[in-house]
Amino acid sequence: MRLRALQTAVSLILMAAAPAACLAGGGLLGLDHEWSYDNSGIWKRPDQLALEYGIVGFEVIGAVWEGGDDRFGRTLWQSIDASASSGIVALALKYSFSRVRPIDSGGDPNLWFKGHGNQSFPSGEVTLVSSVVTPLVLEYRHDQPWIYALEALPLYDAIARMKLQAHWQSDVLAGFALGTGAGWLMHGREGTPLILGALPHGFYVGLKKEF
Repeated sequence: MRLRALQTAVSLILMAAAPAACLAGGGLLGLDHEWSYDNSGIWKRPDQLALEYGIVGFEVIGAVWEGGDDRFGRTLWQSIDASASSGIVALALKYSFSRVRPIDSGGDPNLWFKGHGNQSFPSGEVTLVSSVVTPLVLEYRHDQPWIYALEALPLYDAIARMKLQAHWQSDVLAGFALGTGAGWLMHGREGTPLILGALPHGFYVGLKKEF
């Protein structure tokens, strides 16, 4: 999993370094530059939102339907724990660092601590997508190697967010690291997933058994 995460991070960095009619790099580790604005094709904002809402719907509806007493359902509840916890951390970091988004920065990636409304770091959407897919990848990677294809989802979202000038390269890398880390921690926990443990027993059984 560490190798897979490293490969994904390297892919993002390489794409960020590609010639994209951008300004000089800066920000964290000199990675950050503004991409040319592109809100067309698969990069359109409605497609990004469809991924975000779709993946939340998948994990919540799937978890409630399956319950927590089988492998797939338990893994989905771990994804819910990971997305909830990493989302809270990401939101706190956004307010703490108050970094200006590329589209509002005039091409300067070094605008940090600029107050309310500036929430570029880290990418909350990349955090979300990474946190949902990571427990699934970890659970099924040995017997279902195709599951690694799910890593294309946070990669797509990271590229799309940069094309809309909503995030810098370091924003999406931080989001990927945060979401992946939360997914890894929640998948490795012993016992009942946190949120499932706080809900009535009916959620553990799952709606499919109720019907």
